[in-house]
Amino acid sequence: MPPSDPESARWFREHVQPHEPLVRGWLRGRLTSESDVDDVVQEAFIRLLRARERQAIASPKALLFTIVRNLARDHCRHRDALPLEPLAEDDELAVFTEDGGPPETVAHRQELELLTEAIQSLPDRCRQIFTLRKVYGLPQAEIARQLGISEHTVSAQLTIGVRKCTAFLERYRREREGRWP
Repeated sequence: MPPSDPESARWFREHVQPHEPLVRGWLRGRLTSESDVDDVVQEAFIRLLRARERQAIASPKALLFTIVRNLARDHCRHRDALPLEPLAEDDELAVFTEDGGPPETVAHRQELELLTEAIQSLPDRCRQIFTLRKVYGLPQAEIARQLGISEHTVSAQLTIGVRKCTAFLERYRREREGRWP
């Protein structure tokens, strides 16, 4: 629900609403029901508008995605659902971080390099489908059409890709912490 005063409504329309489809798409992959997605989106909008009341927001897009990520994590914890997979943070949301200092920039580059390495470790067809969907954002139907395969195959390959990338990132995390599976 947009704010009632005209200036806030204009700001909301220009700086927040354009990102709603991407936010909803990201949440649908992580939450169990559409009503959960609606709840998180609504709460994120409220928190973003409250933050704007307190101070100017330099990057509404980055703040919105940070709020959404945190709310989704909280939601998963409270509903005893599976926690977000490590890939989630390295996936779409990592690229929305804006205006970080040198430490954040270095960390961001390292995360992207690690994610790239995980994607490169996928089998050829799986990597191709995963990249078309997750990097270029093509719909599954379009990927199926372009590659001459069924949408079911695209879906199955995406599932395999996410699982393998998640396992790759988990192995890396364990190695980094000096633990083995």
